[in-house]
Amino acid sequence: MLYRILKPAAVALMRLLFRLEVRGREHVPQSGPVMLVCNHVSVLDPPLVGGASPRELHFMAKEELFRIPLFGRLIAALNARPVRRDGSDSRALKAALRLLGEGRALLVFPEGTRGVEGRLGEAKPGAGMLAVMSGAAVVPVHVSGSGRALPPGRTVPRPAKVRVRFGPPLHFKPARGEERKEEYREATREIMRAIAQLQGQTV
Repeated sequence: MLYRILKPAAVALMRLLFRLEVRGREHVPQSGPVMLVCNHVSVLDPPLVGGASPRELHFMAKEELFRIPLFGRLIAALNARPVRRDGSDSRALKAALRLLGEGRALLVFPEGTRGVEGRLGEAKPGAGMLAVMSGAAVVPVHVSGSGRALPPGRTVPRPAKVRVRFGPPLHFKPARGEERKEEYREATREIMRAIAQLQGQTV
């Protein structure tokens, strides 16, 4: 409920501050399970992609954020789920699979942490594993400009042009046998290649 109430005002603010430009919204399936897999350079990325997306999103956030008074309760009310960053987190994986099993849209940052504007970091295999295990459509997403609007170490955003581009969905077959881990890694590589292609279109 809070997500739907706040989204119109948040999008209006994004358009005012960041001249938010959105391309490819039609690539996001209107219903059914979908993963939106995006590069990550700023803490602004989740609300920017959420504002640009035609679907209500759920997302995973590092568990330390949920310990911050009031802020932790706020992001939980805005569809965030905690995830540990120090190794595998089976609880977070089960939560993500459950959300996708319910036909929801999940935002994923495969790099696991913020990188540098204009450069893709190394992805962890979790995104590919989740895509293969869930069978959900995977929409690559690229955000540009958010790292200039609010880089690490800065607390107040500054005006900057921000673009969010959605690409055509990818689909992965279920993995079988002993080679499934390599299939997870290959799925992740394919997703990152799709994000890189979007990056070339947004400059």
